[in-house]
Amino acid sequence: MASEQLEQGRRPGENPLGYEPVGKLLLAFSVPSVVSMLVNSVYNIVDQIFIGQGVGVLGNAATTIAFPVVTIMLAVSTMIGSGGCAYASIKMGEGDEEAAGRTLNNLFILSILAGIAMMALGLIFLEPMLRAFGAKDTVMPYAKDYTSVILIGAPFSVLSVTLSNMVRADGSPRMSMYGIIIGAVLNTILDPIYIFIFHWGVRGAAIATITSQLISAVVLALYFWKKGIHMRFDRRLMGLRGDLCSRICALGISSGITQGVACIMQIVMNNSLKYYGDLNPVGGETAQAAMGIVMKIAMILGSICVGIGMGAQAILGFNRGARKFHRVKKTYLIAVITATVAITAGWVVCQTVPELILSLFGSGDQNFADFGVRCMRTYMFGIFCAGFQIISTSYFQATGQPLKASLLSMLRQLLLLIPLLLILPIFFGLDGILYAGPIADISSGIIVALFIVPEMLKLGRLMAQEDAQRLPER
Repeated sequence: MASEQLEQGRRPGENPLGYEPVGKLLLAFSVPSVVSMLVNSVYNIVDQIFIGQGVGVLGNAATTIAFPVVTIMLAVSTMIGSGGCAYASIKMGEGDEEAAGRTLNNLFILSILAGIAMMALGLIFLEPMLRAFGAKDTVMPYAKDYTSVILIGAPFSVLSVTLSNMVRADGSPRMSMYGIIIGAVLNTILDPIYIFIFHWGVRGAAIATITSQLISAVVLALYFWKKGIHMRFDRRLMGLRGDLCSRICALGISSGITQGVACIMQIVMNNSLKYYGDLNPVGGETAQAAMGIVMKIAMILGSICVGIGMGAQAILGFNRGARKFHRVKKTYLIAVITATVAITAGWVVCQTVPELILSLFGSGDQNFADFGVRCMRTYMFGIFCAGFQIISTSYFQATGQPLKASLLSMLRQLLLLIPLLLILPIFFGLDGILYAGPIADISSGIIVALFIVPEMLKLGRLMAQEDAQRLPER
């Protein structure tokens, strides 16, 4: 209570992250992050609609084949961006804005180099890579057209994601949101123009995507050239430092692992659905189509929690660095409650009216409709645990505990879901794939609790020390 009273007035020169009410800060930082994540999720779905209408089944198949490439690029960019955001926030909390500025400038160069490396490797090994991801001869020309353009835009893709994270760390979450929304809206406008008017097919959709990413990257870069509050671009600070880059990647590795594991899970899931679906009256293609919709809905619900976690990171990192432990705990608890309420509301909708949700993605035969309803209700039965898991992982990342964050990032998909996808269908067939979802969700929620409870007890002891040190000041 004493620490809360000290927060009421602004101290000259103090960062708002250290004195503004936590609830107000979390709202200000999380809403733009949630909007950005939702926009990304929704415009990926819109992309599929335009390609399906303008190109057809082979076009959609090509984007499905290319999706692991997109996921890998996202894994690298989120690793660098989240790590940079966490480290810069901690340094600003410690009062070391010069170190935060060096982090931004190193991250800028590192992002460009990482994007160029992925572009070069992807283009060199394009065809064997696409075949490994499941491209058949009929799909290969479309997959090559789409993926080659996406790879050319890799530097812009990485830079837009990493700078978005750093703009949030600089205390401008709305600017971070605007940068992402500008790209998303532009992509939605350019897609139909390139596909239906210019008749560029899947290549046009890819050009629309990388054009949008380029514009987002430029908008966010201009912010740091002209308007940065605590960090700005400075050529003198752009020389890469190995220790700093290693620290950035170490702090962000959990986010990178989450996306990387998602790529592996996508491959395992698709192959399992095809194999066991063909052994079932449902059929492999129907099973893949239904699960694809369910995964998109799960992605939208998860993006809300990820956005809240991203919004909380700067607040957690700054106050951890400033040793304001009351604010750290309060931020975590509000974020967990908000994320859990949000995803539980989505879970209730999915459990009660799955038919309505499925109808938004078009009509299908009765076999598809029946399996889709069963798939949504069963596979997503335990998704209400995801808010707690995601926010807890963000907490460990933001407070400089990369090992725990990395382990928890791997927990659900790599350590639980993928083995369950391989083992349960042996005994339960296609239903085993559906059972894997809730078992992985609920089990990982229990394991995360085993990590976070001791952490909260430790935080309680630090809070007591904080109060004891402030008593003489009163």
